[in-house]
Amino acid sequence: MTHMTFAAIDEDQPGRKWQARWRHSWPAYRAWLSTRSLKEPSPAVCLAALQQHMPQLVQTYDKLLTLSEGGELEACFLSHWQPPEYLAGCSIAAKASHGLVRLVRNYDLSPELNEGLLLKSHWRKPVMGMVEFLWGLSDGINGDGLCAAIAYGGRRDTGVGFGITLIVRYILEMCATVEEALKVLERIPSHMAYNVTLADRSGKTASVELQPGGGLRHAWPSIATNHQNGPEQVVGHRFTETHDRRAYLQSLMADNPRPDEMAQAFLRPPLFQRRYEEGFGTLFTAEYDPCKPGVTLHWPTGNLAQSFARFREGHDRVTLQSLPACGT
Repeated sequence: MTHMTFAAIDEDQPGRKWQARWRHSWPAYRAWLSTRSLKEPSPAVCLAALQQHMPQLVQTYDKLLTLSEGGELEACFLSHWQPPEYLAGCSIAAKASHGLVRLVRNYDLSPELNEGLLLKSHWRKPVMGMVEFLWGLSDGINGDGLCAAIAYGGRRDTGVGFGITLIVRYILEMCATVEEALKVLERIPSHMAYNVTLADRSGKTASVELQPGGGLRHAWPSIATNHQNGPEQVVGHRFTETHDRRAYLQSLMADNPRPDEMAQAFLRPPLFQRRYEEGFGTLFTAEYDPCKPGVTLHWPTGNLAQSFARFREGHDRVTLQSLPACGT
């Protein structure tokens, strides 16, 4: 049995609350970085990359760097430019029908590696999402109703680019529609292969497969797991059951479910994973509603609903039940 604490924080501009989370999370990230063979560029190169690709975030980056009270390592880390490789499993589906729109995702990872933070902010737009790498987002939604979620694309090769979680942050800070988000994904290079699923208030949905160093392929339907449709070799496909999960999602979408009923399927196998001791379990199911706009975090034991209109700060302790050991 595994326990996790999920925090919800509301802070319009980076300040003492973000700084407190930095002080809480940075030691673990620094230890993680120490286990990697780092070839990061200089802080000047990292800043130049931000200025070239995401100039609208530079002011926020400067604020965060000041709050971190950091040096060169912190500056490079916060830029998300050329980070070490990182992997996670996920299942995602977006659908519009019956006058409803939903994006639903399972986030699968070791409980020890997730920040467990839902942050509501207003840096350029109202944005709410699950934080990764202190200011990036693994999934989220903005006040316009645009939502996005990522899934690792199943390849270990890397290219010159940004960590995907900052790209998601940028999309939600700058875009209002799926079409606008797709233009950003075409323009800004990701350092690894990642799948991104999008939905907006109008009912437009999309999934794309980002290539290391830039470029993307469109995928259909608007679902994603942890491989891509090209000829590239998939890492750990048997362990993550990525093909089985995608086949299940394809079958689910073919049955034309109501969007507001999809989350229940994500709380059951094969989408819901319970191998926490092996470092691969579903930490949360996020159901984004672009029309509300808001998110409900689901677990088998309960849920937490949040919206821009009604957001509750606090901490929720969640019990994650592992699969029983063989022979029990």
